[in-house]
Amino acid sequence: MQSSIDEAGTARQGLGQSMTSRQLTMMGLGSAIGAGLFLGSGAGIQAAGPAVLISYLLAGTLVIIVMWALGEMAAAHPSSGAFSTYAEKAMGRTAGATIGWLWWLQLVTVIAAEAVGAAALLASVWPVLPSWLLALAFMVVFTAINLMGVKNYGEFEFWFAIIKVVAIVAFLALGAALIFGWLPHAPSPGLSNLFGSDGFAPAGLAGIAAGLLVVIFAFGGTEIVAVAAAETKDPQHSVSRAIKTVVWRILVFYFGSVLVIATVVPWDSEALASPFAAVLSVAAIPGADVAITIIAAFALLSALNANLYGASRMIFSLSQRGEAPALLQRIGLHRVPIAAVLSSVAFGFVATVMELLFPEKVLPVLLSFVGSTCLVVWGMVLTSQLILRRRADREGQDLPMRMRGFPAITYLGLGLLAAILAVGFFSPGTSAQLVSTAVLITGIAILNKLFAHRRSAIR
Repeated sequence: MQSSIDEAGTARQGLGQSMTSRQLTMMGLGSAIGAGLFLGSGAGIQAAGPAVLISYLLAGTLVIIVMWALGEMAAAHPSSGAFSTYAEKAMGRTAGATIGWLWWLQLVTVIAAEAVGAAALLASVWPVLPSWLLALAFMVVFTAINLMGVKNYGEFEFWFAIIKVVAIVAFLALGAALIFGWLPHAPSPGLSNLFGSDGFAPAGLAGIAAGLLVVIFAFGGTEIVAVAAAETKDPQHSVSRAIKTVVWRILVFYFGSVLVIATVVPWDSEALASPFAAVLSVAAIPGADVAITIIAAFALLSALNANLYGASRMIFSLSQRGEAPALLQRIGLHRVPIAAVLSSVAFGFVATVMELLFPEKVLPVLLSFVGSTCLVVWGMVLTSQLILRRRADREGQDLPMRMRGFPAITYLGLGLLAAILAVGFFSPGTSAQLVSTAVLITGIAILNKLFAHRRSAIR
């Protein structure tokens, strides 16, 4: 994992390296703050009650460990393949290719879901255009943005993320004012919803475990920081700064928002279907439903933008390593992998059209296979870091960024991940999803192995 070698390798990729540190930081922040927070946090509260805060602390601890591990590898080896490249270095080509293709499939599927979801949200408050037309328009617009060059893309994503951050900060300030009784037209709910007759944990440990499964998927997307590291001006400094900044801000925004929601809204309220709007309604803010719907749509579109970027860079890296068609290595005038972007969005276009033609029949099936991908990716990140860090220490390599508390912290992360997977396999709502993801991983690994043998035979 020598830095000089990795920087040279990054330069040979031919990608632009003009993304700034602030853009990288906001991309990581924006990719993790999406519909999972604005719309999905209510499901966690309903599953665990106010004790979902414990679920967030456990999940947040795992995210911190994974990001530290990923940051250590990304600073030493900035690559558009990120954790796929690191898995290949640590465990061989099949492992690297399998996790790369799995992540790519997840992102291109989610791209379609986000386009359809954002279109439905906007059409509900602005019914001028049909949702199918909006969905396809979003795909076209964000494809164009991703073809404009990484600097322009980074700036666009920076301001997209700013919108979400400002919305959350305003929400936290308003929530604090409501809780402390500083709003004259809205009485304070006090702490009755946190420690009322049902108690802090109305569903007990089982509820906290169920809430953990809901929460863990909301944190997915933070790993895109490592993918973007290959296109930053100073990856060693930028990655370290982005990792440290993203981690604590995500925890503050997520934990703070859920604390406000759980304090203001009863855990068994049907209004938690739209948790932010529920708080704004208690605060007697006019137009709350419209405002939060628009913000949630922005969150989905920002995630769509980031996911298209991540998918294109991953398949570009797979192509460069001989794990995907060589055509996908083509670089455009703006030093953007044109074929990789178009191939990634093509799958999204097809999935979007199929979902529009057959509502609720295509995307749910696809998402059932890739829904647990973040757990697999995080497991591979921790395993790769464990192997590569020991290798680097054994060879006396100087790493730009080093995880503190190694290897105990890495083992702690793997232990938390194993516990979450165990809970998931015994939960009726997620066991089928985990099994589907396992089947998909097995299929991808077998295909990669077969194609590897075929390539060797041809050579």
